[in-house]
Amino acid sequence: MSFIVVIPARFQSARLPGKPLLDIAGKPMIQHVFERAQQSAAKEVYIATDNAEIQKVCENFGAQVCMTDAGHASGSDRIEEVTRILDLSDDDIVVNVQGDEPLIPPAVINQVAENLKNNIEAGLCSLYENIKSSNKTNDPNAVKVVTDIQGMALYFSRSLIPFNRGNSQGDTEDSFEEASYKRHIGLYAYRVKTLHNFVNWPLSELESIEKLEQLRFMENGIKIHMVQSLESIPAGVDTETDLAQIKALLEQVQE
Repeated sequence: MSFIVVIPARFQSARLPGKPLLDIAGKPMIQHVFERAQQSAAKEVYIATDNAEIQKVCENFGAQVCMTDAGHASGSDRIEEVTRILDLSDDDIVVNVQGDEPLIPPAVINQVAENLKNNIEAGLCSLYENIKSSNKTNDPNAVKVVTDIQGMALYFSRSLIPFNRGNSQGDTEDSFEEASYKRHIGLYAYRVKTLHNFVNWPLSELESIEKLEQLRFMENGIKIHMVQSLESIPAGVDTETDLAQIKALLEQVQE
């Protein structure tokens, strides 16, 4: 299996400005992500950014960096530009590893790439994990997904899906016990041709409502194959609280 990894990294973040460069256990966060991606079976690992400071830091720790346009609306748009910079073929597989996932297991990077290779009818593949806490079902930051019996995504939402109509009282705990919920993990493997198509489609209605770029693929008829993650994936870094938790975990490992 042959694939590359691209890690989008932007400096601006509403909640954590300069997030890729935040220090975690003596290294910038983006370096932790890069080193874990390097432990996967990827042929090459690239960091895609529009920021000169991020470029300098990443090149200092030995990363290959692709400088991209500052106007990209999503990570998928930024990665598509990288596929053109590298002159990749339509059938090549690219894995999008989020730049704020310093504890991403290398095995799941291999898993999502292998899944796309084995599902030729899919334009991209991603992962999910079963939600074990009822608190997550109502968290809009925990994106939920429902699939068909072949594992193809039917819909993604920040709302609770499926809605348990059998629970007439609307009790969240009872509903959680009686239904199965899947949390989408934002790790994607794409075919390059699918990315080329994606950037030529306008912002879709559902994408605009939910603020979920994967819905643009679905609204344009692209199948997304989902499979359960073979390893638990720790939460990424979106807030100061997340940052403190990740720091504690990594510093504990190094002790």
